[in-house]
Amino acid sequence: MSKAVQLLMGASLALAFQGQSWAQDQDAGKIEYLSSCGACHGADAKGKGPMADQLKVTPADLTQLAKKNGGIFPVNAVYEKIDGRQEIQAHGPRDMPIWGYRYTPSPNVSSNQAFNPKPTESYLDLSYDPEIIIRGRILALVDYLYRIQEK
Repeated sequence: MSKAVQLLMGASLALAFQGQSWAQDQDAGKIEYLSSCGACHGADAKGKGPMADQLKVTPADLTQLAKKNGGIFPVNAVYEKIDGRQEIQAHGPRDMPIWGYRYTPSPNVSSNQAFNPKPTESYLDLSYDPEIIIRGRILALVDYLYRIQEK
């Protein structure tokens, strides 16, 4: 085998293994947190985000949830605050939460009805239930908040 071929094969293997580690570095919960919560609660979740000074209610320090609950992370309460079952005034009314339909289904799509995107809205044009996607987002976010709790 020529040196050039060996070099290309080695480079290809290195890139393949590097790509695998890049995929492992992606944290869906952290990405979800930063895109939906970070502006108010801050990148470190301590309640000092760039929008915090403009709010009437100071955002909570989300790293203290377990500590304030006797050392136990309140999974159900956190989930219900995100999905809207437990209303938080600063997050907006349930019919128009601050994050739009990111964590609640659109009123145009019932939870029992699969949504069929138009070909112009999706490259794959697959039917899917938005409720499943919403639950996945919320669970990723709850998991991330659990992992950043201060002891």
